Amino acid sequence: MDQSNAARKPEPDLASTKRDPEEESVHRALEGFYRTGKPPWDTGVTPPELVALVEGRGALPPGRALELGCGTGTNAVYLARHGWEVTAVDLIGRAVDQAGKKAAAAGAAVRFLHGDATRLDELDVPGPFDLFFDLSCYCGIPLHRRDAYAAGLTHRADPGARLLMFGYGPEPLGNPIPKITSWAAGVTADELRARFPGWELLDVTPGTNPVPTFWFTLRRNA
Repeated sequence: MDQSNAARKPEPDLASTKRDPEEESVHRALEGFYRTGKPPWDTGVTPPELVALVEGRGALPPGRALELGCGTGTNAVYLARHGWEVTAVDLIGRAVDQAGKKAAAAGAAVRFLHGDATRLDELDVPGPFDLFFDLSCYCGIPLHRRDAYAAGLTHRADPGARLLMFGYGPEPLGNPIPKITSWAAGVTADELRARFPGWELLDVTPGTNPVPTFWFTLRRNA
């Protein structure tokens, strides 16, 4: 078995996917971060919040995990090396290519897919999953595509599944508005409660960043 991309199947042509101007702007902006080698969310270090969920007191037993916006694969590799069966999705092909190389070098079995986290039905991602991990993916999605993201995860979630999400909060008043307007909206606990019916918001922990950030933990109802 290919350790980094077991049974990798043909993926949809993202260029042919109908995206509106805001989605195109997000795609270009993300590509720019990876082209310059400076995506601020892709530090190469697995965050302690994920480590605690996997290794800490009351850790989840290994199962099936889906990472949304996997970047260059640091956290997907971490999960695989701790016994999880991992599928990981990213919108940017350059990131997926780097992730595959990272997993191969680590001897970790991860299934990487180049695709849109709001269009999982277009990918071979049947689920169900016990854990979803999102490091700054959801908060970068245009507002009008966030319901599709939530529906895709809900459809693939086992009862009791967890979603661990890191996101930027709304831009403080007086800050310059980002060129992508939905990025200024960030993500809030109230929004997640509204967009994820059938899930319970278990925890909201502020991040340690100089700008408002949060770790959200949700659990799919039985």
